[in-house]
Amino acid sequence: MMLFYVLGGLLVIASLMVVFLSSVVHSAMALVAALFLIAILFLTLHAPMVGVLQVLVYAGAIMVLFLFVIMLLNPAAVEPRRRFGWGFGIVASLLLAGALVAVMTNGEAPLDPVAATELFGSPETLAKSLFTDFVLPFEIASVLLLVAIIGAVVLAKRES
Repeated sequence: MMLFYVLGGLLVIASLMVVFLSSVVHSAMALVAALFLIAILFLTLHAPMVGVLQVLVYAGAIMVLFLFVIMLLNPAAVEPRRRFGWGFGIVASLLLAGALVAVMTNGEAPLDPVAATELFGSPETLAKSLFTDFVLPFEIASVLLLVAIIGAVVLAKRES
């Protein structure tokens, strides 16, 4: 249980770094750290398949695409414009802390690790869920990512 709190605290710190770092590249690297911490949390839930997929798909492939687009858009020209400022971050942090306190004081027992593996940890369950219930959202997300990358390339070429 203590490991969860340590990993959760590190994850919150990495997530806040994603939001508040001024450099876009540093923010992307903090996102990689957050994604690795999420993968470790999946491993503590006895869901090794989801943890490995988290590292391969998100921390690996998706972050390579993000960094490619960041470098394509010239991060020196895209300096942060803080429209919301610290006030927005503080309000969001307080809301997150309130939700965390509400969840921690709920008093329910944590999920049984064996039940967690049966719910989402095995490759068979993951494949069945992905190709039956979540085919449409999965395809929409992939097309949305493709359109975003094409849009970034078009914007970068127009400015050159």
